[in-house]
Order: sequence, then structure tokens, then C-alpha cells
Amino acid sequence: MGVRRAGKTMLGRSLPGADYFDCELPSVRRLLGDPEAFLDTHRGQTLVLDEVHRLADPAGLLKIAADHYPDTRVLATGSSTLGASARFRDTLAGRKAEVWLTPMTLADLDDFGVTNLRHRLLRGGLPPFFLAGDTPQGAFQEWVDAYWAKDILDLFRLERRHAFSRLLELIMAQSGGVFEATAFARPCEVSRTTIANYVAVLDATFVVHLVRPYVGGSAAEIVAAPRAYAFDTGFVCFFRGWHDLRHDDLGYLWEHLVLNELHAHVGREPVHYWRTKHGAEVDFIVARRGDPPVAIECKWSADEFDAAGMLAFRAKYPQGPNYVVASDATRSYTRTHRGLRVSFVPLARLGPLVSGVQEAW
Repeated sequence: MGVRRAGKTMLGRSLPGADYFDCELPSVRRLLGDPEAFLDTHRGQTLVLDEVHRLADPAGLLKIAADHYPDTRVLATGSSTLGASARFRDTLAGRKAEVWLTPMTLADLDDFGVTNLRHRLLRGGLPPFFLAGDTPQGAFQEWVDAYWAKDILDLFRLERRHAFSRLLELIMAQSGGVFEATAFARPCEVSRTTIANYVAVLDATFVVHLVRPYVGGSAAEIVAAPRAYAFDTGFVCFFRGWHDLRHDDLGYLWEHLVLNELHAHVGREPVHYWRTKHGAEVDFIVARRGDPPVAIECKWSADEFDAAGMLAFRAKYPQGPNYVVASDATRSYTRTHRGLRVSFVPLARLGPLVSGVQEAW
């Protein structure tokens, strides 16, 4: 699963020995209209069902495959998660493993031999846009149009395109800010309830990420206001009209890149932020059940780090590692701020550290 143009089709076509089926084609949808006959024909094979949400009953087909054809392997791709729309009536609980294909990570940049982070921040992480010779301004709008026509209109049956598109534009331009539905209702000319429904669709289709507050019960903590992040830095730049990046823009976009790297490693596990009513704040908190919370600050330059937010957080939650992710941190090192141990790490190391692949704190 993942957004349009993230590389799902390329991934599916790259599987050696797999039979590929594009479910956007009417002929393929007719072929899969009788799931049992189709699976009988391809018993024991590896099947790629691209854009599986185009089928009338995709969950039904996958359920039959999982329950009655255990020797047949199926890779199903879709722009929205299974269960995001009414078309997926069965959750397939226990019958599937989910892989979220995010925009390009640092490992992808290494594979392309790219070391210029500004290029990644400005162009974004969708491979066709990142690799284009010129800044693909028209391609961003074409992507938005296709997203409405092929994902939203088809899957969710929303009717007010202007209101939905206006909300998407506003969130992209204000990415990272606190989301309050009432504030968007007037400029989008719809009700607060409609705004809440729209943003739930944006979140379900991975186009907007709602980062909710981390709350432990203190009356001083912000408890209900999520932050809404655009899924990709390239779209932030497009909707803000940025063709070149100033130094002040880098730290703002860097925070988005860190969030993308976290999503690539922890998947659908929630990423939070922490803030008090007095203004103390930590950019991201990752808290797995049974483990102490991981506190993460994002800084373009390590010299910009101010420990006040982390000190306030650790005064309430003393256990857990503290990371500062800086673009100029070429190696990991540790500093102590008023007794608080803080590790400065390159972005490439953050994902493995947080997901527990490498050494514990």
C-alpha cells in the first residue's frame, strides 16, 4: 500500500517469476470476476494484483485465496489501505501482511547515488518526480487530479471536489501545523463534520499524516489537537510555490523527511508529538507498548538544538532514549544537557535505532 506513483507497480513487476495483472484494465477485472476459476488456473503461482481496489470485491478474492489456495502467493497493491473504504468489507485479519511503501528514504537516495538533500526536499520522494530533468510542476497537479479521480471519487464517493481540493491545498501549505476542523470549515465552505470526514479520508489514503499528541495524564499536556503533515516534501513546496529553498525552509522540510523515515521503519505504529500548554515541545515521540517513550528532535543543524523541550518531557517521563536528528550529524555522538543524555544521530541511523534493529539506548 502507498500513495500513487510511490513505486508499487514497479515493485510488483520486478518480482521474478510472478504473473502480473493490472486491475485497472476491464479485461483483467472480467478475468477475476470468478475468483475460484481464476485461482484454480493459477494454483501454486505467485500473482501480482496491481490496483486491487479496482475490483468489485477485492477482499472477497483475497480471502478465498488465503483460505483455500495456501500454495498460491498473492501480492496485492492499492493506493489506499485495506479497510479504508466500504469496498473492503472484510478486514482480512490474520490473512495478510501489510507493507507500506513510503516516498523515497535515505537508503533509496544512496541507491541512486544522490547526496544532495536539498534536491530530495524540493522534488519530494516520488521516484518519477525526483528523477525528472526539470522541476515537474505540471506533474504535481496531474497527480492531484488523478488522486481525486481514481482514489477518492471511485473509492469514497465524495461529491464536493472543490471543498476537498481546497482542504488538501490548505493542509499541504500549512503542513505540520495543528489541525482544527473548525478553522478549515469556512475557507472550504463546508461543515466541521464534513472537514473531519475529509481529513479521515486523506489520512486513510496516506496523503496526510495525523500526528496525535502523546499524553500521559498531566493536566498541562495538549491532549486533543493532532498535527497534520503532508505525505511528501515535494508537494509542500509545490503548494507553497517554492522553486528554490532558502536556509529557513530547510529545517521545516527536514522535519517532514524525518517523519517519512520513521514511517518507513515503524510502519503503521503511531508516531506522536508532545506539547504542554506552557509551550514545551518535542517534535516526535515513538512509544511502543511496554517500552519507554523515544523522544526525537529534528534540527537541520545540530548547533540549533535547545534541550528545554526534552528536559521538560523527561521531567515527566524520565525513562527512554533521546535523539536529535541533524542533517550535519555524519556520525553518532552523545552530549549531556543538565544531566540529560542526548544522542545526536544521522538520519540514516534513526530508523534502525527506533525499530530496535540496532543497539538499545
